[in-house]
Amino acid sequence: MYIVCSDMEGVFTPEIWINFAEKTGIQELRLTTRDISDYDVLMKQRLAILADNNLKLQDIQTVIASMDPLPGARRFLSWLRSRVPLIVVSDTYVEFAGPLMEKLDQPTLFCNSLTVAADGSITDYNLRQPNGKKKVALALKSLNYRVIAVGDSYNDISMLQAADHAVLYRPPDSVREQYDKFPTAFNYDELQKELLKIMGT
Repeated sequence: MYIVCSDMEGVFTPEIWINFAEKTGIQELRLTTRDISDYDVLMKQRLAILADNNLKLQDIQTVIASMDPLPGARRFLSWLRSRVPLIVVSDTYVEFAGPLMEKLDQPTLFCNSLTVAADGSITDYNLRQPNGKKKVALALKSLNYRVIAVGDSYNDISMLQAADHAVLYRPPDSVREQYDKFPTAFNYDELQKELLKIMGT
C-alpha cells in the first residue's frame, strides 16, 4: 500500500514567513529553508528579528488568517486523498497551521510547536522530534507502507531520500541541480502524472 508524505509550504500553501515579511516590510524574514539549509540557524534568526521588532504570535496569526492555499491545491489534494493516504509533514507550527489546514479540508498534519510567553512573544520553537521528516518516512516504511515523498526544499531532502519514491515540487534551481536524481514537477498536473507513474495507475 502506498502513502504520500508531503511538505506544506511551497507545495500546498504559500510560505508563511515570506507573507509575514511582506506585511511587515522586514526583508530578512523572507529567508526560508530554500535559502538557509540549517533550520536551527534560520529559526533563531527569525525569533531574534521578532524580539527586536516587538512582534508577537498574534501579529503572525493575523497574516496567516488572510492567506489562501496555492491555486489548485485544494482540488489536487481532493484528488490525491481519494486514491492514497496522505500525511502533510511540515516544519511549521500548530499555532500557525490551523487556518490553512481548514481551507485544505483538514489533511493530517505532523508539525512542530512554539513556546509563547504570557504577553504573546514567541520565545522558542519545539521540534516534534529531531529530523522529524525523515523519521516519518522511516516509521511508515516500518509499517509496510510504500512511501512517496514530495517536497521543495533543503529541509525535505532527508525525507525524500528515506522514502521509496520521491518527487521535487517547484524546487529552487540550487536544490534541483544538487538533487537532480529526483523527478521534478512544476505544477499539479505534472505532480499528478509523476504520482500516477510511481503508483502504476
